[in-house]
Amino acid sequence: MTAVVQKTVLTGCLAPIDKNGLEQLIASGKANPKVVKTLKCKTVAEGKFRHANYIRNLPPYIVDEPPGLLGDDTAPNPSEASLAALGSCLAVGLHANAVHRGWIVNKLELELEGDLNITAVWGTGDVSDKPVGFTDVRVKVDMECEGIAQEEINALVAHVKQWSPVANTFTRPVNLEVGL
Repeated sequence: MTAVVQKTVLTGCLAPIDKNGLEQLIASGKANPKVVKTLKCKTVAEGKFRHANYIRNLPPYIVDEPPGLLGDDTAPNPSEASLAALGSCLAVGLHANAVHRGWIVNKLELELEGDLNITAVWGTGDVSDKPVGFTDVRVKVDMECEGIAQEEINALVAHVKQWSPVANTFTRPVNLEVGL
């Protein structure tokens, strides 16, 4: 009889993660710490303020504006999509780190909200001096792990915030070029 190698780890309420694949990603990151991956997205205007965003070979990711911002309300607006990206990035980090530590996750939910002044109306409204974009973002993590003390979960949340690519994009300056 041959031994069965565990390839996945069941994590309570979440789908299993390939534990061997996670360990390979960890080893690869440690072996090549300066590797930079370039991500791409093609955004195509479809009408009014609705846009199809093409990423890899996936179906288009739609972004729109709500009626209050003259859109058709068919999808999240760009600012909401950025909150979703932040929440998803943090959730991925929390799940992966929990699995890496051997924790079983019974609950993982994040609630995000962000404050922004929209009176500039994309540069066509009140363009007086004020912050553009989010001034404050709040993330509430509700995570329960079998047999893990709340202090350890709190430390994990802080660790994941420090290493989240999207959280870092929110909290530090990024070189941005926009041109023809």
